[in-house]
Amino acid sequence: MDETDSFINEVTEEVRRDKLFAALRKYGWIGVVAALAIVGGAAFNEWSKSKAQAESEAFGDAILAAVQADAPRTAFETISADGARASVVALMAAAEATADDDMQAALAAYRQIAADPATPASLRDLARLKAVIVTGTAMDPAERESELVALAQPGAPYRLLAIEAQANAALAAGDPDQAITLARQILNDAEVTAGLQQRATELIVALGGDPAAK
Repeated sequence: MDETDSFINEVTEEVRRDKLFAALRKYGWIGVVAALAIVGGAAFNEWSKSKAQAESEAFGDAILAAVQADAPRTAFETISADGARASVVALMAAAEATADDDMQAALAAYRQIAADPATPASLRDLARLKAVIVTGTAMDPAERESELVALAQPGAPYRLLAIEAQANAALAAGDPDQAITLARQILNDAEVTAGLQQRATELIVALGGDPAAK
């Protein structure tokens, strides 16, 4: 019985081996294709990363060159970009228009950016805030307040800057108490930056308030 069992086991093993070799001959190409796909996918991924990095570096170089140019505004307007990068370029060109005291051009640019649904929400909010600041007291008070209230909502990316703009608007409207209240709100916020903290403190002191008061 032992010899018979051994013979049967050997035959069974040979049958299994033959089936395995037959399967490899029939379906082995699938493994080769899968291996090539994995290698090709990894190579494409590395190429994509390298291409993206090169594009980012080129964009950064173009931005830096524009900033250092004799006519930054013109330089920004010549940069070719798309998507979020185009919005960044437009924002910087609008900032240069503001520096050139061309407020109409700056305001038009900010409003165009803010109205573009393809622009990331954070950049649209920044453009809306810049439009309010550029317009200043020339903007209808109700419209300005509506914009700033929306931009000052919890979780909004420029919430504290919007509150600062509200404080400045309150001061311009002859309401120093409200301006101090808003400035203190900025100081008490855990996310306040050093620069914004300093400006809020200076505003409170200039209006005769105590920055340490709650």
